[in-house]
Amino acid sequence: MRARADLAVEVDRHGNTVVGTLRCQAPLTLVPARANGSALVHLVASAAGPLGGDDLALTVRVGSGARLRLVGVAATVLLSGASRSAVTFEIGAGAVVEYLPGPTVVTERAEHEASLVATLARDARLRTREVLVLGRAGEPPGRLDTRTSVTRDGRPVLRQRLLVGDPALDRSLPGLAGRRVLATESDFSPDEAEAASGQWWSRSPLAAGGSVVTVLADDAATATRRLAEVAEKTSGDESL
Repeated sequence: MRARADLAVEVDRHGNTVVGTLRCQAPLTLVPARANGSALVHLVASAAGPLGGDDLALTVRVGSGARLRLVGVAATVLLSGASRSAVTFEIGAGAVVEYLPGPTVVTERAEHEASLVATLARDARLRTREVLVLGRAGEPPGRLDTRTSVTRDGRPVLRQRLLVGDPALDRSLPGLAGRRVLATESDFSPDEAEAASGQWWSRSPLAAGGSVVTVLADDAATATRRLAEVAEKTSGDESL
């Protein structure tokens, strides 16, 4: 299956963020909802997958001064076979975006490649969250290869690659230390952040501003709760 989705939001003459473009194909279904002044769009998986042969791409353009909250409503289950997905953001001056998809479950025979590419204006802000679950209950994970590339005002902010599904690497301390869930929250903002860490979590500041918070846990509920606790202590007042 090949599916494409395209979302664009902008500020109208009343100062409200409105959806200007919304095109989607199953399983990438975008559903706008009411919000005060900002745009709220739900990302709904309207078909099973991704599975072997699927090629999914979501492009999001956010105009200057606009505010968007793009939220997943359920977990994504990576099924058997080679598949890939790509998410691209273009974020204008002064815009604020939150991208909060549901957890991703990497099932045993999955072979998935995922990418997130974001281009930010100098004073734009993007907050993203990712929760990876290595296999269903009692099941080893398949393979997942994720790549993240974020630039601000033409300069690189983050270049990162994560490989999941190599048993030795997943068990190692530099890897996932045998934990089943990896949760990450990235705040790409001009604000400076300080390094911090605790039991199975860390916050790493980025040289160009913002930070990446990482949490390891044995289940998704614990990872999500801990991630929210750490993020709440360190976030500014720009959330939507």
